[in-house]
Amino acid sequence: MQTTRPNTGCLLGAAVAAVTIVTGVVLARRWKRVPVATQRIRLLDAPVDPLTMDEALARIEEYIASGRPHHIVTADASGLMRAQDDPELLSIIQRADLVTPDGAGVMLASHFSGRQLPERVSGVDLVEQISARAASTGYRLFLFGAEEGMAEAAAEKLTARYPGLRIVGARHGFFSPEEEPAIVQQITEAQPDVLFVALGIPKQEQFIRRHFEELGIPVMVGVGGSFNVVSGRLRRAPRWMQRAGLEWLHRLLIEPTRLPRLAALPRFIVEAWRRRDRNTATT
Repeated sequence: MQTTRPNTGCLLGAAVAAVTIVTGVVLARRWKRVPVATQRIRLLDAPVDPLTMDEALARIEEYIASGRPHHIVTADASGLMRAQDDPELLSIIQRADLVTPDGAGVMLASHFSGRQLPERVSGVDLVEQISARAASTGYRLFLFGAEEGMAEAAAEKLTARYPGLRIVGARHGFFSPEEEPAIVQQITEAQPDVLFVALGIPKQEQFIRRHFEELGIPVMVGVGGSFNVVSGRLRRAPRWMQRAGLEWLHRLLIEPTRLPRLAALPRFIVEAWRRRDRNTATT
């Protein structure tokens, strides 16, 4: 894939966001070490669950065993900021069965609540880890979303990577309102245990909630641009950038069009700090 050379505005935006993150990390380290949260915390009126990846996978297995529908939201700073101006999206996040922290901004902001989140649990990592576990358990997966051919390409990569994986359907995310009932029927008839929806925020959350009962799938999770990464079309950040919380910077450098989304990061950090007294643990 040919990459686009970042322009001056892109680099400036990256610099502002980087300074915000670094400043936040320095301040966080100057505080006394905050304990790890043991129950949901609230960031900008949205719940976030303090689970490691292993704990999230265990919860997902419980959902599948129950046979009842569950909605998982992977929450990053841009999504939580968007929810501040979108009451429907905020309501959907608040009703989700599991909300995982997807991004350095959310991890940093958790310190402001006085309880830190133990681990980042991103959409792309959930796709990989659920697929790995499904290869041995027999869970059935359906991939829905992204541009034409992307879900199929991601499915091909996953089945090659995890022998025995059962992907019972893959479909792109471009459709008209008139086509939507047929798509829901296609997914339902495939009887997946896990549905990955890659329509972007807020469309993927709206689709899942709109058809929540009708689909009845044990695990439905919005995964944003994960199919692009899983398929290999977009190269993921090196491990050291992931560990340092700089994966957003890598995505920006290879996709400068993400700059408007990046602008939400400094706003999110500032707003989380301003409302820190309300960012408390919840049940």
